Amino acid sequence: MYYYARPELAKQLTDSLRGKTLFGDAPNGLFLAAPRRTGKSTFLQNDLRPALEAAGVVVVYVDLWADQKRNPGDLIAEVVGNALVQQLGVVARTAKAAGLDNITVAGIKIDINKVGKVDGATLTDALKALAEAAQKPVALIIDEAQHSLTSEEGETAMSALKSARDQMNKPDKTSLMLVMSGSDRDKLLRLVNTNGAPFYGSEIHKMPALGRDFIEHCAQMIAKVRPELVPINVDQLWEAFQLFGCRPQFFSNALGAALNPLTDSTERFEVLAINAASRRQDDDEAQMESAFLALKPIEQAVLWRLLDRSGERFRPYDADSLKFYGSATGGKVTAQQAQNAVESLRTQTPSLVWKSARGEYALDDAMMYQWYKKRVEAGAWPPSDGDAVLEETTAV
Repeated sequence: MYYYARPELAKQLTDSLRGKTLFGDAPNGLFLAAPRRTGKSTFLQNDLRPALEAAGVVVVYVDLWADQKRNPGDLIAEVVGNALVQQLGVVARTAKAAGLDNITVAGIKIDINKVGKVDGATLTDALKALAEAAQKPVALIIDEAQHSLTSEEGETAMSALKSARDQMNKPDKTSLMLVMSGSDRDKLLRLVNTNGAPFYGSEIHKMPALGRDFIEHCAQMIAKVRPELVPINVDQLWEAFQLFGCRPQFFSNALGAALNPLTDSTERFEVLAINAASRRQDDDEAQMESAFLALKPIEQAVLWRLLDRSGERFRPYDADSLKFYGSATGGKVTAQQAQNAVESLRTQTPSLVWKSARGEYALDDAMMYQWYKKRVEAGAWPPSDGDAVLEETTAV
């Protein structure tokens, strides 16, 4: 798939992280939210990382979804430990060859095999040692950072990073830059929006999606390779891209199919791209509706309540929620029954409900809220398969 670089955005974020933006808060942590498959991770690795490295920063990147079976805290500690070993180079390799596990950097004794673990160096010490060994500031990019909240160890790692930031950064010098990204703003907010959150007070920024300039560039490429298609209707391509939710992979696949010389349609490729986007949207919505209708009535009621409370704190077992479930199902619902329904929604494949280590809940797929909102606005909620699974009710 063709990749569209965004060097200007990468430079702006790099300057912000280095404290070169007036009144900017990025040196305390940059939090970026963007829907899945909109190019967030690709941008972080292929634009932001090189920009930071070009500015003399050591960059450590970890994707907490790379191995969801592993503890997020262990993943973070591992990548920091590997970066430290890489920076120490000959010293670390010599120590290992000699059968030694401990090396001392800047007065800090580091167990290179146990960085971040209880019986090893703290994550803060490892980051300090990394900056000292490299003689450069360090940027730690954590992709899908909200996944850290699914375990106590992950939360502990986030608190350790906040402590490291406070110890390493000075008003006139930024030695540790933290970049946290997430595909769900609602979940990412839990790192910043309560007194107990590790980065309380920081702001979540919406990462800019690829814009019309990306579409214009695609049109120029097509015109160069297929001059017989000129003039190209950029407005229609832009419409198709937006229908795809600004997801470049889906858009590129649709363009490839529409431009295929074996395509037997007489329609222009721009129209074929729009049609493909509409089908994708319909398929996504049909899949969500099917998943909803496959649930038991009480599970539907709980999911409905969560959808209705999107962006707010969801309390699945309080009196108002139990009253809502009863109204939706036509019978009394106990807290235990509601808890069983929540757990069932969490163990669906794919999961429909996300839970943090602190017992906070959110939609697993944020796109489901857009589907819910669209149906409510159209007066088509709740979905029905003709069996009157749920009765019409007003949210409590």
